[in-house]
Amino acid sequence: MTSFPLQIVTPDGVSYNGQAEKVRVRTIAGDVCILARHLDYATALGMGEAAITIDGKVRHAACIGGMLAVTNGEVKLVATTFEWAEDIDVQRAQQAKEKAEKQLSNTQLDKKDLLLAEAKLKRALVRLNVNR
Repeated sequence: MTSFPLQIVTPDGVSYNGQAEKVRVRTIAGDVCILARHLDYATALGMGEAAITIDGKVRHAACIGGMLAVTNGEVKLVATTFEWAEDIDVQRAQQAKEKAEKQLSNTQLDKKDLLLAEAKLKRALVRLNVNR
């Protein structure tokens, strides 16, 4: 399979910089798959699992927020959060899930706190799903 340059960056630094054969990520409109020779493209990232094929092997990651851009055959993924499956702290994610579920059981939450608890639960579920 033909490869292309891929750079994955977060506020913490570069997570990956090299060649890849395929990038599948969740955008705000659904999943998208990028292969070599893709047309120029830009989109906002949603919250979900990323699957990156490097040297014929698929690596999974939790990818939350940011932008994906394809320009002249080069792909740049700028994510708010990008954690390779092997780097996810499962115990911490499970604790975050339980804490968010407890917050959501509170019927007195205002709209802002409700949305925040829902987002925390979604992030924890993404991390747990990626590390299954």
